[in-house]
Amino acid sequence: MNKKLEFGTDGVRGKADQFPFTNDALVALGKAIAQWSFTRYYKEKPCILLGHDTRMSCKRIKKYLEKGLCSYPVSIIDAGTLPTPAILQLIQKNTPPEVDKSFDFGIVISASHNPYTDNGIKLFDAKTGKLNHKDETSIIKYFYKNHPDTTTQPSFPQGTVIQWPHAHVGYVENLLTHFPSKPLLKADPYASKSIVLDCANGATVDTAAAAFLRLTEGVCLCMEEVEPDGKNINDNCGATAPENLQKLVIKHKALLGFAFDGDGDRVIAVNKFGQIKDGDDLLALLLQHPEFQNETTVVGTVMSNHGFETHLKQNHKKLIRTNVGDKYVAAKMEQENILLGGEASGHIIIKNYLNTGDGAFVALKVLESIIINNNWEMKTFPKTPQLLINVPIAQKKNLDHPPYTTIINNHKAKLIDGRIVVRYSGTENVLRVMVEDQTQDSTQIIAKHLSQQLQKELS
Repeated sequence: MNKKLEFGTDGVRGKADQFPFTNDALVALGKAIAQWSFTRYYKEKPCILLGHDTRMSCKRIKKYLEKGLCSYPVSIIDAGTLPTPAILQLIQKNTPPEVDKSFDFGIVISASHNPYTDNGIKLFDAKTGKLNHKDETSIIKYFYKNHPDTTTQPSFPQGTVIQWPHAHVGYVENLLTHFPSKPLLKADPYASKSIVLDCANGATVDTAAAAFLRLTEGVCLCMEEVEPDGKNINDNCGATAPENLQKLVIKHKALLGFAFDGDGDRVIAVNKFGQIKDGDDLLALLLQHPEFQNETTVVGTVMSNHGFETHLKQNHKKLIRTNVGDKYVAAKMEQENILLGGEASGHIIIKNYLNTGDGAFVALKVLESIIINNNWEMKTFPKTPQLLINVPIAQKKNLDHPPYTTIINNHKAKLIDGRIVVRYSGTENVLRVMVEDQTQDSTQIIAKHLSQQLQKELS
């Protein structure tokens, strides 16, 4: 085979009609996951919760993945369309009445913030969250034992698939237990005000509305991008296109707005003036909440804005940086027993709720903080000018070798007082170039020239 099965920063990801999302590869992957589950959980019939986002490819992928899984005696509870964090939350907290045992792990079919032409498969362990490298390696090993021959059937009874149409209700009820029973926001004096939710035509279409309606009373909830057609997920909307939310907040003269990505694990906000508030801002707002204001350390990534780090130092707090990827943030939070962490892209983890990002939950906690502090302008900290350019490339080469090191170092020498971070996307053939400097002009000039030179070398 020309392509290899690989786990990136967020599961297996790729074009929805190409390997490993071809029908035969999906059957082999389903078998591999089932085989791994027996060695991982030492059970006669491991129990799996399966969910997906709104991409048109999800039903086909689910069909063939389940075919492979059901080659072995597993119990699959099909929750249908659900946000990614809902799967982890439910496998940790809920046993549906349809089964008589708790979940062992969960599977999500989603490519998160990517366009509909992509898809992915993520796995969550009920106790630890995302799988470790050993688990991923084991699944890959079993996969290559099954692929390309997917016709051989084991001499075991087949697995079962049970539909759980009300899984989203359980998720929302679990989420609401972390808030007061009374609404956060009541009609007086905000009866004529509104909150905008941009659901990216993705998995939060039903769940975000249900949660916000329970915690806001007399406030107009403007639901936008809530008509998924299989192709419009993340299409110029949601957390990856916050300009859409800017327009909507201004149009509705709203108090504020929140935008989620296609699978609901990211959130970006916009204040009443139309100013975008990214993940760094949301962490700063959460640190104003009584529940978190005594936290002395926050986990971010190499992409976290220098202004955020300065803001934390001024408030006698510390920023620990990790590689990009919420799994690295979650691992460091677990290692250091830190309550808050996240990425500027909107993955925010509140560890005493879940060890993965949940856009709706974070949005509601931010709203609660805003109300408590009467901070409707969502004031946080001055940002260091920063520019991120995504550069399409033909091939990924080692950036620690010449001529790439030479190009990068030459541009670092041009900085007034800033940072350059150059890295490959873990899920796409894209080079991400981030430049921070003391002025907007310097940041833009250096980022543009650096991106152009690197793209030329990697074309």
